[in-house]
Amino acid sequence: MTEELMRKLDWKKGNGLIPVVVQDAETKATLMLAYANKEALEKTLSTGYAHYWSRSRGKLWMKGETSGHTQKIKQVIADCDYDTLLYIVEQKGFVCHTGAETCFHHEFECPGE
Repeated sequence: MTEELMRKLDWKKGNGLIPVVVQDAETKATLMLAYANKEALEKTLSTGYAHYWSRSRGKLWMKGETSGHTQKIKQVIADCDYDTLLYIVEQKGFVCHTGAETCFHHEFECPGE
């Protein structure tokens, strides 16, 4: 089934990259957004640890390769259009380079709040 899903993924829409939303398996918190190319996804599926494509560095990287704050993969799910992935992970340590538990921590003020 994995090979069939890989063929269905829409790599063209993002010029070879697919956005990856990362969610904590235990808390269900949205941890981060990253990007994967085919190599990163294949590495993720073969090792069981999250790998991504760094747009700024132009290279493959494993989350936690230097910090030790790894993401053990529990599930990889494609959306209905096959152009976005959801990694459900067991997060070790902090996810954000700032030391925050999630990369989403800058809240906008919304009307009516």
